Order: sequence, then C-alpha cells, then structure tokens
Amino acid sequence: MFAVIGGSGLSQLENLNVTRREIIRTPYGDPSSAVLFGDMAGYPVAFLARHGHAHTIPPHEINYRANIKALSQAGVSGIVSVASVGSIHHGLTPGDIVIPHQIIDYTWGRKSTYFEGRGATVKHVDFTEPYDKKLRCRLLEAAHAAGIRVRDFAVYAATQGPRLETAAEIDRFEKDGANVVGMTGMPEAILARELDIPYAAINVVANYAAGRADSRDGIRFELTPDILRESMKQIRTLIEKALEHDSQSRS
Repeated sequence: MFAVIGGSGLSQLENLNVTRREIIRTPYGDPSSAVLFGDMAGYPVAFLARHGHAHTIPPHEINYRANIKALSQAGVSGIVSVASVGSIHHGLTPGDIVIPHQIIDYTWGRKSTYFEGRGATVKHVDFTEPYDKKLRCRLLEAAHAAGIRVRDFAVYAATQGPRLETAAEIDRFEKDGANVVGMTGMPEAILARELDIPYAAINVVANYAAGRADSRDGIRFELTPDILRESMKQIRTLIEKALEHDSQSRS
C-alpha cells in the first residue's frame, strides 16, 4: 500500500474511494490529520493531509515525525509527497510538474530525526540521494505512460516559512544550485529514510519565486488557485498510473 502526503492544492484526493478514516497515535504525538484509507482505480492507498484537512497547520509547525511515523505504523510500502513550489530556474513556469532529485535544506529548529533523546544511540544515515531512485523512476514512467509532461531532475530548496523568500534569498539559492523552492520537503525526506520507507516527491510550480519574471515586484497570489487546480488533476492521474505500474511490476 502506497501513501500520498498532500500539501497546498491537494488537501484531499478526489479520486480516492475512502473506506475508512483512522486517527493514528504515535510516540511523537498526533499527525496533521487522520489517515484516510481506500483505493484509487482499485489499488490500495493511504492519504495524509500535511497541513490538516482544513489547511490550518503552517509549514514550520507541522509534526513531521508524527506524520511519517503514522504512515510507517500503517504499514505503507512507499510515500509520494505532493507539494507546490516556486520556480527559481528560468525554464520552469507556473503549472509545470517537477520530479526533484536533490534537496538543499535551509530549515532550522524542526525535529528532524528519530535518533535522539535519552538512551538513543547515535546513528548516521546516508542521504546522498534523498529521493528513492526506484520510486522516482516509477513516477517518471507513469507520467510518460499517461502522456503527462513532467520535468525530471530539479534541486529543491527547503525553506523555513511560513513567509515567502526575499529576492536576495532566491538569488542565493540559485547560486547554491537550487531550481525550485518550497517549505515542506524537509525533514519529511530524511525521516522517511530513517524508517526505510521509499520516498519521492511531485512538485507543482505554483508561481515564480521572488524577483523572477512576473514575481519580480511581488508574488501574484490570485493566479495560484487556478494553476494548482489544473495541475493537480494531472497529478491524480499520474499517481493512478504509478499504482498501476507498481502492481504490474509485482505480478
């Protein structure tokens, strides 16, 4: 069973046939929302709303450890994270769908490991490739099979939020090698790695980042809902196709 974590623009999976709803308690507190279990096109799926079903939890206050642990306790075999991002790279435009391959973490103060606390042993986890290669490949193949254009390879800059970035910060991220910017990619990815859960991300470009193109003098929020609405339709189709591909590869 795969899990989908939905962010801005995807607080619910409209094509998920929900069969049960479960509040999963964890040693790290409660997750952002109840986990919805059901099926998409006949394939089992678990869904968790990252910001809560009413979108009330800001990025820096999300209990990432509880979210990932809850999905682990539910027995998921992989996690697909969906989130909106801002475009830093000139070749990425609003509405584009991106499958990132690398992360630069600019967040601070977030609980980002399970290996801490009294009695815990020190454990270093390899994070050279932050996204699971096989799961990324599955998403890319599913997009191709569904005729959905996606951008392969992008470096995701994870920022603290909830404020958006300054134009100077975006300039810095670009010099560091980042292509898109978001607020929730970390510590989700490393927590999933610590629990040995394959994890990959699908990003939707919601707007140009600060100081870029039509965001040169400020972000135009009024355009974002329509952009996300159209792109999320494609993402739902992409996820269905990835589930189908996973089932075929196991048969």
